[in-house]
Amino acid sequence: MESIVDQAKHTAINRKFRIFDRPKDASGNYQRITEYYGKNVFHFSDAKGIPSSVRIELESATSSGGKISKEHADVVAKAVTEWAISRGATHFCHWFQPLTGATAEKHDAFLNLDENEKPIETLSATHLMQGEPDASSFPNGGSRSTFEARGYTAWDLTSPMFLKEGSNGTTLCIPTAFVSYLGEALDIKTPLLRSVSKLDKEATRFMNLVGEKDVKRVHVTCGAEQEYFLIDKGFYYARPDLVMTGRTLFGAPSSRNQQLDDHYFGAISERVLNFMEELDLELHKLGIPAKTRHNEVAPGQFELAQIFRDANISADNNQLVMATIKDIAARHDFEALLHEKPFAGINGSGKHINWSMATDSGVNLLEPGKELHHNARFLAVVAIVIEAVNRHAKALRMSVASQGNDHRLGANEAPPSIISVFTGSTIESVLSAIKDGKEFTPEGEITLDIGANQLADLEKDNTDRNRTSPFAFTGNKFEFRAVGSTQSIGLPLSILNAAVSDVLEEANNSIESELSSGKTIDKVLMDLVQKFMKSSWNVVFNGDGYSQDWVEEAEKRGLPNLRTTADALPVLRDTKATSFLIRQGVYKETELETRYNVLIERYNTLREIEFVALTDIINRQILPSTLSFKREVAAVIKDQKELKIDSRVEMDLYKKVNMTLETIYEDTRNLTNSLESLTDNDGDRATKIANELMPLSEKIANNCAVLEGLLPSRLWSIPTYFEMLFIR
Repeated sequence: MESIVDQAKHTAINRKFRIFDRPKDASGNYQRITEYYGKNVFHFSDAKGIPSSVRIELESATSSGGKISKEHADVVAKAVTEWAISRGATHFCHWFQPLTGATAEKHDAFLNLDENEKPIETLSATHLMQGEPDASSFPNGGSRSTFEARGYTAWDLTSPMFLKEGSNGTTLCIPTAFVSYLGEALDIKTPLLRSVSKLDKEATRFMNLVGEKDVKRVHVTCGAEQEYFLIDKGFYYARPDLVMTGRTLFGAPSSRNQQLDDHYFGAISERVLNFMEELDLELHKLGIPAKTRHNEVAPGQFELAQIFRDANISADNNQLVMATIKDIAARHDFEALLHEKPFAGINGSGKHINWSMATDSGVNLLEPGKELHHNARFLAVVAIVIEAVNRHAKALRMSVASQGNDHRLGANEAPPSIISVFTGSTIESVLSAIKDGKEFTPEGEITLDIGANQLADLEKDNTDRNRTSPFAFTGNKFEFRAVGSTQSIGLPLSILNAAVSDVLEEANNSIESELSSGKTIDKVLMDLVQKFMKSSWNVVFNGDGYSQDWVEEAEKRGLPNLRTTADALPVLRDTKATSFLIRQGVYKETELETRYNVLIERYNTLREIEFVALTDIINRQILPSTLSFKREVAAVIKDQKELKIDSRVEMDLYKKVNMTLETIYEDTRNLTNSLESLTDNDGDRATKIANELMPLSEKIANNCAVLEGLLPSRLWSIPTYFEMLFIR
């Protein structure tokens, strides 16, 4: 009888590729992307059936945070109902992002009864604007008692509504914020919206102060990249650890993983390309500007990148991207793995956040520019961002902390857990000269002095990229490279926005004061750059972030190195480290406490699930397989002894297998005992898990990999890395 692994292998090799229907016009010709892009998206700004007077009020409320009238909300409700029903929708839901890290939705039918109890299809203004899920049933960090169930979802006007299509039905999704009865944020979106508003206010003020009087708004822009793995679903369901935890808890490396660097940007296999083409189609219909797709470094790993857009919409889009990747993968009999480290020994997955700010007229504040005044403004903005990272490095590190990301950060495949800023050599030289009050001579250029005329003609791509930096300037944007692949980008974005607005507010006050004393704007900006670069120079690092030398150098510079999630999450309780979040109005003190409680409990729970899953697989699969192999080897040794044949090879093999098995058994028993003896204090529990139980589980995993390399494949009942990564 075929083993489950052999069955999965046979099925994967012989799968028929999925063929899906690409959109065609009435003549049977394939439609262009521009013809179906945004087909499943509804936004009041360009939707039919909404008068211009209503649009004006809604757009004003969107930009100013004001309220809209119920009458105008009713106009939108009727228009979106007609639009959704005409496209086959039968239900609507408030789509929100609780502190689970995923999205949530409760579906209600458009069905209602009129005064004669006749069925009608309707969505009221009230149902559009507000919902009432049970706030105590979602993660709340102890801020809600079981009997205090009331919570509210509130329509987010800035993010468009969209249709979620299923095989047999369609649902209208209304993006919403989620708050408690007392108005405390129980979601990821609400603090992000606050941070966007605050940064808009301070960045607009900055632009007005430096002479750009026509600027009315500054948008935070973001383009999120998404890495993921694909494996055949047959292998996935034969690996209980993948199903239970999202990652393999052990595995022997295959003989060829990524050593040849041949997978990165390599030709995309037909089955994967079919998946990618359907993924792009569905994302484009949702108005998500999926731009780039390619093979990533590790075998079986891929990446999707979006075009820049508003940060809040980009955060919503990334949640949809992750969900859509999983859905489309299933249609192609794949399982998409979004975990940061699904396989040991090869690169894990991250999510780079490309971040910038742009005015309502389309001017990017991080575009170097060619004119002297624009250069001064650019350098000032760069200095402000660097100072923000310097001051609030701990909070930024905390924002990317998770049990999955602990496997990546500092593992020579991702940025270290030390937060630093990469500027590139050209900008570093300019900033260094300004900091020290020295002349700067660009190679092949004139010598420039410390005044306004010392500004270089900085081209957009004047520097190489540094993949080892957690926060890197890349031409006309900063790239926050330390975010984990499963993570909602809303949390790190809210922290980054708050950090920048905190320093920007201080800078604006200084600029205003200095200008009133009669100084020129160029002089004021250059003085500001000098001030911030003197205080934040230690955080600038353009070298190899993977090196041990940098770890030692960073310690000398006094930079924090919060290695694990257990080290990073207590920052949420550090009032000195988080005061800027409260001061900027992005989080309330109680909301920070809520997030600490939720995140530390989540870390502990996920790790404990991993330990139990590992123990279960060892007891139910690895031990029986190994004992069977020992019996076979022992029988050979016995037979050869009776025949008086030397059995040194068999004895050596038997001893090695036996010793490894005994070590696994003893360590597994110790892991179970340690797990049972953990304290109830979540902080202490996390520290012990990170510092004691995780190293023990990794030792067990390494020994399981040793056994995998010794046992014959017919006895190893678990799909290997070779099968999962190379067969598709």
